Amino acid sequence: MPPDNFMLFEVDENCPYEYKYEIEVTDCLPDPCGTLVAERADLKVYETDAGEERFIGTKGSDGLYACYREKPDHRAEIWLVRERMRSLHIDPVFTSLLALERHMIRRDQMLLHCAYTEYQGEAILFSAPSETGKTTQANLWEKYRGSRTVNGDRSLLGKIGGRWTAQGWPVCGSSEVCHNESIPIRAIVMLSQAKENHARRIGGREAFVQIYSQITVNRWNREDSNHTMDLLMDLLGQVPVYHLGCTISEEAVRCLEEAMGKK
Repeated sequence: MPPDNFMLFEVDENCPYEYKYEIEVTDCLPDPCGTLVAERADLKVYETDAGEERFIGTKGSDGLYACYREKPDHRAEIWLVRERMRSLHIDPVFTSLLALERHMIRRDQMLLHCAYTEYQGEAILFSAPSETGKTTQANLWEKYRGSRTVNGDRSLLGKIGGRWTAQGWPVCGSSEVCHNESIPIRAIVMLSQAKENHARRIGGREAFVQIYSQITVNRWNREDSNHTMDLLMDLLGQVPVYHLGCTISEEAVRCLEEAMGKK
């Protein structure tokens, strides 16, 4: 079975599928059949006539545990190493099998690294590199303003009814907070640690660079990368972005609240 968080997104088995994955458990992975276009310790990507082929590993672990190969007619074949199956209960390990970010960008949706919170019926997204304090600031808003965390580590961004909306995602990091909900975005807040709290609205290149650094982008694919940049420009035209230099205090909440303007 897929991880529990993944099953939060389950639909009726009679619902027609848009993309089909065929997964085979094997003792060894097939040989590559394309041209190598990207390589790092935990991933090798090949370009094939049908699309893309990936050999997937885990950061900090030796060896590769799966091969993902796209085929014509909206489907992909996946080979999964038998001895590594026990690790599939981990959300990101299972999700990486499916190259979901690649398919979502083609649906005009982007994956943002953020703590996704709901406040007064709208979403506030706290984004920053790992260990900067996304979860901490989300928790402060829960404590002092009664907000609610929807996902502690990721959100899928896309337009619903013409408005940019934060949506659920089956990976939530160490927060263990994962809900399948879609909420219109009020603001994106880029965080940094500071000795004193300060907040301001940012835009242009500054906002673009900061948000782009926290979006999952397959930079080896020029078409997908360019489309991501187009979507981000549209997002910045509709959603306000703030920078918050913060401490761990109620004052940080007040500072951001004043910058955004009380609703």
